[in-house]
Amino acid sequence: MPISANIQSVYTDGACTGNPGPGGWAAVVYFTDGSLHEIGGSAAQTTNNRMEMQAAIAALQLIAEFSHPSAVTIHTDSEYLINGVTKWVKGWKKKGWKTAQGKPVLNQDLWETLDRLNHPSIEWRHVRGHAGIIGNERCDAIARAFASGKPPHLQQQSASNSKPTDAPNFLTPVSEIADFSSNDLIIDKSNTNSHLASNTSMIDSSTPSSISNEELPREVRVAQLRNLLETLRSADEIATKGYLITSSELADLMDVHASAVTSRGEEWRWRNWIVSRVRREGNQILWELERADAINPDDNSDHATE
Repeated sequence: MPISANIQSVYTDGACTGNPGPGGWAAVVYFTDGSLHEIGGSAAQTTNNRMEMQAAIAALQLIAEFSHPSAVTIHTDSEYLINGVTKWVKGWKKKGWKTAQGKPVLNQDLWETLDRLNHPSIEWRHVRGHAGIIGNERCDAIARAFASGKPPHLQQQSASNSKPTDAPNFLTPVSEIADFSSNDLIIDKSNTNSHLASNTSMIDSSTPSSISNEELPREVRVAQLRNLLETLRSADEIATKGYLITSSELADLMDVHASAVTSRGEEWRWRNWIVSRVRREGNQILWELERADAINPDDNSDHATE
């Protein structure tokens, strides 16, 4: 990667379909000259926590390649990752990788790697997921794409198109994300299904931009179907029992960004349910779901559908 600038900040995220099930991870790396690089990968059978950790490991490995003295901030929405790498790992090591209850530490292999790669110059910072934070939202999209078996185009922005101050403030709204070109070469860095966007505008024709559902392994398709059924059951229970859920919870249920929920209006249709905005409590918007087949057809004629 022929970039002379230092790394300024990194965002990481992981995703898993089924948990356990097919998973994906991603990291977006911002440099001090305004350039950026995205890396990501997948695993056939894993958990969300392991994907969060794998994303951080990949970020730390990339940081180590540059060997620069300046501090780097890694942003993640995983409290499990931050607590583990900054607090819990010290106690686990003293206890021979046992928990306070004397049980083996889960994901010990990845914790050992994280502990080895971590450095005093690394600052770990927690950010809210689905809150419109550019780096976090982009990582989420990449990780979900890998988890679904559809590797995305990994993007890069050349320094000539950005100013050194263009590395985004972590509170920048997601609506301000640039529409980057997808004509970037994706290089297979290893045999572990990881990818790195390069500094060239050429297209690697051998790298698929997407994989149809029919091309996925049967076990992956079955896992996706099971996950969908669980989502539909959860939505039906929410509707039947009259639960109110927040925008972020609804976004998680629908597997979309929170902005996609709040931008759709007061009332709309999603699959078998009518979604209605009920009220605001503090900084949260509450929504309710109602079975569309339980509503009078005459009352449902104007509902927007997904």
